[in-house]
Amino acid sequence: MTKATAADAPLAPSAAEREQHSVHADLVAVLVAVTGGQPRILTTLAGETLPAGPFTANHRSLQASLRAWVETQTHHPLGFVEQLYTFADSDRSQELGMRAISISYLALTRELDDAGQAQPGWQDWYRYFPWEDWRSGAPAILDQRIAPALQTWAAQATGKAAASARWERACVTFGLEGSDWNEELVLQRYELLFEAGLVAEAWRDGMGAPQGQTLLGTAMRNDHRRILATGMARLRAKIKYRPVVFELMADSFSLLQLQQTVEALAGRSLHKQNFRRLIEQQALVEETGEMSSQGAGRPAKLFRFRRNVLVERAIAGNKLPLARG
Repeated sequence: MTKATAADAPLAPSAAEREQHSVHADLVAVLVAVTGGQPRILTTLAGETLPAGPFTANHRSLQASLRAWVETQTHHPLGFVEQLYTFADSDRSQELGMRAISISYLALTRELDDAGQAQPGWQDWYRYFPWEDWRSGAPAILDQRIAPALQTWAAQATGKAAASARWERACVTFGLEGSDWNEELVLQRYELLFEAGLVAEAWRDGMGAPQGQTLLGTAMRNDHRRILATGMARLRAKIKYRPVVFELMADSFSLLQLQQTVEALAGRSLHKQNFRRLIEQQALVEETGEMSSQGAGRPAKLFRFRRNVLVERAIAGNKLPLARG
């Protein structure tokens, strides 16, 4: 038997190799509820961050770990849960001295506890993206602040062709100069504003924004506003072909409450009769035989979700029945 020598011993990893394998991973949750017709997200640190927690080895999967700590925080079981994306935030990597990644999830839950009391930490998601709420038409911030700021940014490009390309991109992304508004382009709009230096997160690398610079929406720490934009975009797309919206509804609800929930998420108003016709055609709900006593108006019929319908059935075909005007 040959005697082992020092040359046979495994080499100690170099500093570069140790750095390469040093990774800090967090699970970050975009937790969505709709309360009183408003889309809400659970936040921490006074609205500056999304809930985040470590993946623990005693759970069989990332999603199981996420469910465990989220349900502990919210006191509600999660309904629909879906992985979004893995983000590598440079600010946190520098802060921790190792590569930091965030594995993000979208999840649907309820804001109110079992006693009907609001839990702390919930924020309106349009606080962070005020240009995304088109339920009452184009928001004033578009014409008053965003369009002029993007025009200035476009004009700063080198050469007419580059300036024209920038402005065309801005028009397509934000529905300017006759372009259609696409409610699913939440992330693209945020990233364009980031590139143009119009959100506070773009100015964190050791310098503040220039004096008088337009900064839009409420900032979040790290890359959490980008994660939130990704979750909003995913959910806006998802509600068009899967009945996930019912995860946000009470056991019984009126058709108006259902419509208002979809409108809150989509940021668009829906044509009332077309919406009800689509819900009826899809056979997603059934009457409970009870009436709503809430509000000063005429009592409304209450419905419940037919949970035996195929989970992949469309809620509204390929398009939501958007109101025109």
